[in-house]
Amino acid sequence: MASLFPNARTDPELAPFRPGLVFAFFNALAWQIGIGTPMVLFAEQLGASPFEVGLAYSFVFILTPFQIISTALLPRYGFKALMLGGWRTRSFFLAVPAVLAVLAARGEERWMVHALVASVFFFCVFRSIGAASGTSWFYAILPANVRGRYFASDQFVSAVAGVGTLLASVALFALLPVYPALLAQYVIALVGSTISYFSLKKLPDAERPSSISLRTVLRDTPKHLFAPSTFRRYVWLAVGCAVLATPIPPFAAYYLKSGPKFTTGQIMMFEVLRYSGVMVAAWVIRRRIDITGARPFFLLALGLYAIVAVYWWFFLKSELGGMTGIFASYFLLGLGAATWAIANLNYLPKIVGAEERTLTVSIHGAVTAFIGGMSPIVWGLFLKNEDGFARSINPEVFQWFFVSVAVGAIVLSTLMARLPEEKGQPVDPILIGNAILRPFRAMTYLVNLVELRPVRKEEPRDK
Repeated sequence: MASLFPNARTDPELAPFRPGLVFAFFNALAWQIGIGTPMVLFAEQLGASPFEVGLAYSFVFILTPFQIISTALLPRYGFKALMLGGWRTRSFFLAVPAVLAVLAARGEERWMVHALVASVFFFCVFRSIGAASGTSWFYAILPANVRGRYFASDQFVSAVAGVGTLLASVALFALLPVYPALLAQYVIALVGSTISYFSLKKLPDAERPSSISLRTVLRDTPKHLFAPSTFRRYVWLAVGCAVLATPIPPFAAYYLKSGPKFTTGQIMMFEVLRYSGVMVAAWVIRRRIDITGARPFFLLALGLYAIVAVYWWFFLKSELGGMTGIFASYFLLGLGAATWAIANLNYLPKIVGAEERTLTVSIHGAVTAFIGGMSPIVWGLFLKNEDGFARSINPEVFQWFFVSVAVGAIVLSTLMARLPEEKGQPVDPILIGNAILRPFRAMTYLVNLVELRPVRKEEPRDK
């Protein structure tokens, strides 16, 4: 594993920030399990309804306003203390599902669903506190000449850890009964979260920043969201895409487990294909987007969502394509999500002025994440089966869900095609580390109300 990380011989400029890359690697173990598909499958196994699953999956999005409020703590506590506090506390709530896995093996109780959903809520609360510091802290301590390499390395090590975690989950579900497999996964998440915390402690702190006041945010946000501008047009189109796409991963996994009764191991293999689509997009598109511009990739992403939605409509009608078709749809879903995320990070700098970039990008991230995150909650209310069984999705309503995705993608495509863009315009894309590898949550990482100081305060690194 040492070859994953730079050292004084392989990259002397990046070596001092090796603990940050160790953090990225082990942090991937925690988020893949704690707020990913294993959490969804755990909730379904306990008997959670579609609404409860949608609610738990949405916490990471709908708590974005809490992340904005947390930036007000940065001038008082600084980057390092705030992120360490958030990451330390969120780890405690990974222990709750581990205990539930032990208890549920002896018999499932209704209160266990409530306990799992509550643990995800508090995990996401303290994750939001830490995330208010994360990206800004790394920007503050990284020299400008190594930022690009650092964030590229961040994506690489996170991808290795993410795929490894998914494959380990597949193996655990194949070899063990479901609850011992879930217990093992949450132990892995706890270990990853603990190591990532102690890796963060080894990084230097930076000068305490000043942040944009909440009063300024409240005053200027309506202007940016509703005054005529290219930014206003684009942000509401992005919100529309988030509303369409965000509910697909949790409810697809939930339906496959509760409807046609795919095994948990098979569903995790589908997730491996989705992640593979994300990585293919990250590798291919970034090499071409500067030449073609972002708009063609927005249209490509929406087209992929429409194809996925049409396929799922037929699958729900007649199980068309079977497992092979589901594999393909998951790959295309990952490809589409990452395509949109990468295009977004390249398009935003072209339509916002440098003097207002911090606030406008944060507004875009917060509004898109929050409203998009409400979509699984609302759809969860409609997808509940009327026959009284909590652990099931109404297939007819689920078909209408995919009709809405297909129609919405077509409508958004016609509007997106009219967005102005100057091809070949030189622009530095927004760098937010491994968020590209988590495209459905990438918008939460755009929230950054920090005004960085030009001089970094050097501190001795912890040994």
